[in-house]
Amino acid sequence: MRHARLYIPLLIFLLIMGFGYAGFQLNDPKLLPSTLIGKPFPAFTAPLLSDSQQMVSSSQLMGTPVLVNIWATWCPTCKSEHKTLMELATQTGIKIVGINYKDNSALAKDWLSANGDPYDFTIIDLDGSLGIELGVYGAPETFLLDEKGVVVHKHVGDITPEVWRKKFNPILKSLSDFVK
Repeated sequence: MRHARLYIPLLIFLLIMGFGYAGFQLNDPKLLPSTLIGKPFPAFTAPLLSDSQQMVSSSQLMGTPVLVNIWATWCPTCKSEHKTLMELATQTGIKIVGINYKDNSALAKDWLSANGDPYDFTIIDLDGSLGIELGVYGAPETFLLDEKGVVVHKHVGDITPEVWRKKFNPILKSLSDFVK
């Protein structure tokens, strides 16, 4: 019986290792679920990056499918996805709205000026409060809204041509009012 107590730390260690191993075998870490899928995009009023005196609201995300892209100049992945967003803006009929997340507005304006602006408009989310409502983990993240402003898809990470083709395009084709 005294010898059995010597095995307790070993059993605890093996249990911890088993839980750790099981945790690593779970789903793809890029598949972060969103509680917003199937729900309207959260109501907001926020300033525009192009003119911080002008306010926009969630009502401006209705009428057509919209990509809402969370980005920042401090985000290297956002910079790498920028080329794809520029191509989408010119090659598809999709409306793209940017949310400049926890960033310096002057740097963001300069960056878009130097590298091109794929966004129909960009919202300033300086303190990250809209990001919190969206359940944003970081940048980039992209939401696809239908014409009624309902979130139909969320993507964590950069949008590449392959991601667009495999994940976004099939959803867009299923939305009746989207032409391309």
